[in-house]
Amino acid sequence: MSPSPAPGPWRRLLDRWQGVLLTLVVGVATLWLAATGQLVLYIHPRYDVFTVVMILIGIALSLATLAFSPVRGDDAHDGHDHDAGHDHDHEGRLAAAEVPAAGVGLRPRRRRPVATGARRLAFSAGVAVTAAIAIAVVALPPATLTSATAGQRDVNSSTAALDRTTVADATGASSDAYRSFSVLDWAGLLRQTTDLAFYEGKTADVVGFVTPSDTDPDDVFYVSRFVITCCAVDAQPVGVPVYLPGWQDQVAADDWVEVTGGFDTNRSSSSQDPVALVPDDVTTVGQPGDPYLY
Repeated sequence: MSPSPAPGPWRRLLDRWQGVLLTLVVGVATLWLAATGQLVLYIHPRYDVFTVVMILIGIALSLATLAFSPVRGDDAHDGHDHDAGHDHDHEGRLAAAEVPAAGVGLRPRRRRPVATGARRLAFSAGVAVTAAIAIAVVALPPATLTSATAGQRDVNSSTAALDRTTVADATGASSDAYRSFSVLDWAGLLRQTTDLAFYEGKTADVVGFVTPSDTDPDDVFYVSRFVITCCAVDAQPVGVPVYLPGWQDQVAADDWVEVTGGFDTNRSSSSQDPVALVPDDVTTVGQPGDPYLY
């Protein structure tokens, strides 16, 4: 059985350096996101500087590894043919007298088929992952979380996010202040009180994406936003219920809308929200530059 052929020079180099190359790909992609202002789609803005600094350190270390790591013998001899007419001694070569005679029992080293196959599989998988990440970063633009994610994580299920604006804080606010309240502010107030006297005369003006109600998708939708504590992984959806029968004729799920109006008893027979926003106007708008709340 003849020994398996040695891997080519490019394969050996990729096999050795694919981890470093993957680090460089991810690092450059992160810097690109930061430079274009899109890093906030993944992490809280307060971590932007820290992330960029860590990425720069990682890139510097990766480049240093490529530049200063010693070259292995098999890499140094890539493409170097040893023909019969090319006779030279390598340093440390055994003297002829020290070489065992043929037939003494030594056999040429053979690559084990199983080990060779596993190594090829690992190499191919590494190259595929590196290429997939590079292509995804370049070809796929970053996107915000959608109503599907909001439905999976349950709108207004995070109590911590909804306690930032209290009824006591909002009681003495001016009408202009109420108009500046975000989806998070109103969602928190609606969770704290259902007293219609508190909402009388207060006009909301909120911007968010449309998330259909789980309990009454025909008549109620939420003006929703995601609240981020650290990164998009821990993002929690919050929303203001809007009572608007037949709302699908005006907007669709995931549309970004601006809704103005006052609050009243939710007339939906199946919705779990006792108070809802009754809109005076629903306008489709573009996605904000920073779609998340903090």
